[in-house]
Amino acid sequence: MIGIFGGTFDPVHYGHIKPALSVKQALKLSQLRFIPNRIPPHRVAPMLSVAQRLSLLQVALKDYPDVFIDERELHREGPSYMIDTLRSLHSDFPDETLCLIIGVDAFLKIATWHEWRAMFDLCHLVVMRRPGFDMTRVAEHMNAEDYRFLADRMTHDAGALTSQATGKILLKSVPQLDISSTQIRANLLNGEDISQWVPEVICQQLRGFIIDDK
Repeated sequence: MIGIFGGTFDPVHYGHIKPALSVKQALKLSQLRFIPNRIPPHRVAPMLSVAQRLSLLQVALKDYPDVFIDERELHREGPSYMIDTLRSLHSDFPDETLCLIIGVDAFLKIATWHEWRAMFDLCHLVVMRRPGFDMTRVAEHMNAEDYRFLADRMTHDAGALTSQATGKILLKSVPQLDISSTQIRANLLNGEDISQWVPEVICQQLRGFIIDDK
């Protein structure tokens, strides 16, 4: 199974890396692919450039085995829709099971994603949730039909991902770090410390980016 972890990574931080690695280990994924997007469809334009975000990812992930940076969204024109990425990955890895890893916050908004139902024909979904998070809250964020579509696929059994090729939603409890890229950017612009959230080498590069942009 191949894990797919997409995002803006503006900038990458421990809250991205550690939960994703936890999923990789728990599910015994053969590889984990971090996929930075070029044009995020659901948020404002990133503060950092594509080259800067990619450089930070390369530094942050260089020592982890079987963890790769997949640049396909960076080379594609238009919004970085995950459905397009999944179709491309499915073409590249036709014999592999794909597991799209997302957080609870993204899952609560999944019905707003482009062609979101079609994703379940291409992959399983792994939803990283905080311990104790009440998944019944999902129903509060979408209409009844969309919730039924999702609820029928939810499972707590990781073995379900091997019983069929696509279409399941694994609710996976992982350690959650209270880290926000938004807060990191704000602290950085204010000259405040960010070392508790990102590796020191990333801190240094980020400070350099900010100085260069002034």
